[in-house]
Amino acid sequence: MAVQKLKMASIIGRMNELDEVTLRCGQSEVFHPDNVLSFYSDTTPFVPIGEDNPYTASLQKLSDACAKIGHPLSFEGAPDCNTEEEDRVLLEYAEAFSSYIEDCLKQKSDSEQKIQELDASLQELAHFTGMDVDLGKIPDCKFVQVRFGVLSKDSYNKLALYNDNPYMAFFPNSSDETSYWGAYFAPTEQIDEIDRIFSSLFFKRINLTGFSGTPEQTIESLLEQRRAAEALIRESDEKLKDYWQQEQKKCQLIFNHLKEKSIYFGIRHYGARYHESFVLTGWIPAKDEDGFRESLEPLESVEYSFENAEAQLEHSPPVRLKNPKLFRPFEFFVEMFGLPAYNEVDPTIFVGITYIMMFGIMFADLGQGLCVSLIGLYMWNKLRMRLGKILIPCGLSSAVFGFLFGSVFGFEHALNPVYHALFGLDDKPVEVMHPATTNLIIYAAVGIGVSLVLIAMLINIYSSIKKKRYGNALFGPNGLAGLLFYGSVVFGLGGQILMGWNVVTTPYVLCFIVFPLLLIFFQEVLSGIVEGHKHWQPASWGEYLTQSFFELFECLLSYMSNTMSFLRVGAFVLVHAGMMMVVFTLAEMSSGIGYLLVLVLGNIFVMALEALLAGIQVLRLEFYEMFSRFFDGNGRPFHPVSARQEQNQA
Repeated sequence: MAVQKLKMASIIGRMNELDEVTLRCGQSEVFHPDNVLSFYSDTTPFVPIGEDNPYTASLQKLSDACAKIGHPLSFEGAPDCNTEEEDRVLLEYAEAFSSYIEDCLKQKSDSEQKIQELDASLQELAHFTGMDVDLGKIPDCKFVQVRFGVLSKDSYNKLALYNDNPYMAFFPNSSDETSYWGAYFAPTEQIDEIDRIFSSLFFKRINLTGFSGTPEQTIESLLEQRRAAEALIRESDEKLKDYWQQEQKKCQLIFNHLKEKSIYFGIRHYGARYHESFVLTGWIPAKDEDGFRESLEPLESVEYSFENAEAQLEHSPPVRLKNPKLFRPFEFFVEMFGLPAYNEVDPTIFVGITYIMMFGIMFADLGQGLCVSLIGLYMWNKLRMRLGKILIPCGLSSAVFGFLFGSVFGFEHALNPVYHALFGLDDKPVEVMHPATTNLIIYAAVGIGVSLVLIAMLINIYSSIKKKRYGNALFGPNGLAGLLFYGSVVFGLGGQILMGWNVVTTPYVLCFIVFPLLLIFFQEVLSGIVEGHKHWQPASWGEYLTQSFFELFECLLSYMSNTMSFLRVGAFVLVHAGMMMVVFTLAEMSSGIGYLLVLVLGNIFVMALEALLAGIQVLRLEFYEMFSRFFDGNGRPFHPVSARQEQNQA
C-alpha cells in the first residue's frame, strides 16, 4: 500500500532556452508541471508567462480543412522537431494546405449555389415555354408593361368581376390543378393600378428580366450553364482527391508535429518570468531523476535541482498509485472515493483483499462464480471496461466459497461425491440453511466486521503517525483510544456471551472502556497539547463539553451501526440459498424442457441480480465502514505532460 516516490524539480534558465526546456520536459513524459508562483511566498518579482499558443490556430485550420473533405485527423505522435526554421515551415504548410482546400471548396460551393439558382430559373421558365416572345426585349417596351407570374384558379375566376376594366386581362400559358402561369399587360400609365388589383388577387410575380431569347432558347442556355457548373464541381472534387492523395502523409506528419509542440508549449503557462530568466517547477518520479537530469544537461544557461516530495508536503505533491498487478484493478474503486494524499496510506491492497473475500462469501456459488469471471474477462478483453478486471478475481472467490458451501448453479449437493473422494465426507461441510449453521454464519459475519474495523483503526493509527497527526493517532475515535475501547467491548462482551468468560469487571470497565472514552471526549484538547499547539484550550469550556458529548454519542452509535452493517455479508449467503430454492421450486412445477428453461433463466436472473447487489453492498462497506476510518482521499493525480497520453485519449 504505497504511492510512487516523487521528486520536485526546480528549473531556472534564460528565456531564450525556455522552448527547448519545455520540449525536453514534455518528451521525457515524466514531468508534471505545477504553478511556480505557489512555491514562493513573495511573488512580486515574478511575472506569469501568459503567451498565446502559436500552434493553436494552425492546428485548427488543418483539422477543419481535413474534416471538411471527409478526412478528419487524429494525433498519432511525432518525432522531434525543435528549430525555429521548422516552426516556420510547419505554420506555412498549414496555411498553404488550408488555403488550397478552402479555395477548392469555395469553387465547389459557388458552383452548387449556381446550380440551385439555375434550377429555380429553369423551373419557372418551364411554365412559359411555347410563348413566342423575346424575353430580352420586354424591358425595352416604353408604352406597355408586362408582368409574368402565377395566379391561383380561384383568383383567375374572380377576374370576371373586372370585365368593365379593359386592362384586367390575364393570359395563361400553362396550368396545374391549382394555378395558372402566364402574364398580363397594361399601359405604363395604368400599370400601378393594375398591379394593385392583381396583388389583391394574390398574384405571385416571377421576374424573367435578365434573360434573352424565347423561353426555350433561354432554357437551353441555362442548361448549358448548369452543365458547366457541374463540370466545375467534378473538377473541384478531383482536385481535392488528388491533392489529398498527394499530401496525406505530409499533412498527417505536420499535424503530429504541431500537436506535439502545442502540448509541450502548454508547460510554459505553469512557469514564471524573472527579468530575462524563467523559473519552472514540477514533479517527476524519483526513479526517473537520472534520465531527466541528462536531458537538461546540454542546455547552457539551465540550472536545476531536485528535492524529495516528502519535504514539500505543504504543496500537496501529486499521487501515482503503485500496487502489485493483482490489486491494480482495485485502484478504480480507490479513485472513485478519492486519491490518497502523498503522505497518506494507499488502501488499494486492503480494498482488493477485503472486496474479493466479502464478494466471494456473499455470492458463493461455484458455477455462477466461474461465469462471473468469464464475463469479467470478456468485459476487459473486448470492451476494455476496468470493472471487468475486478470481476475476474471476484468470480474466482465466489467459486472458492461456492465449493466450500457446496453450491453449483444452485445444486446444493452436486459436490458430495467430490467431498467424499477428497475428504471422506458423506455430505458437504457447510449446510447453509441448517439452523445451527445459519447462526454460525451470522456470528461469522459480525466477526469479519469486527476484525475489519479493528484493522481499519490500525491503518488509521499508522497513517496518522505518517502524517504527523499524533493527536488523531492517540486520542481519535479511530486511533489508539478508539481501538482500545472497541476492542475491549468486543472482547469483554463477546467472551462473556460466547465463551462464558467473566472478564467485564469494574477495573476492566474503568481501564479499558471508561478511560478510552474520556480520551476520545477530550481529543481536541489532548491533541493540541501533544502536538504543541499554542491555543489548545477551547474558547468556551461549556460549549466544548456540550459539543464533545454529542460527538461521543455519535461515535458510539457509529461503532454499533458499522459493526451491524456487516450482518449483510452473512445475510447474502442465506439470500443466495433462498433465491435458488425459489428457482428450483418453480422448476419442479414444470417438466421436460420447461424444467431446464426455468433453471437456466433462474440462474441467469439470480447471477445478474446477486452479482450487482453483492458488488454494490461490498463497495458500500468499503467506503462507509472502513474508508471513513482512515482515508481522507484528498490527493490529486500525477499527470505528466505526454504526447503519447494525448494520442491515447484522442
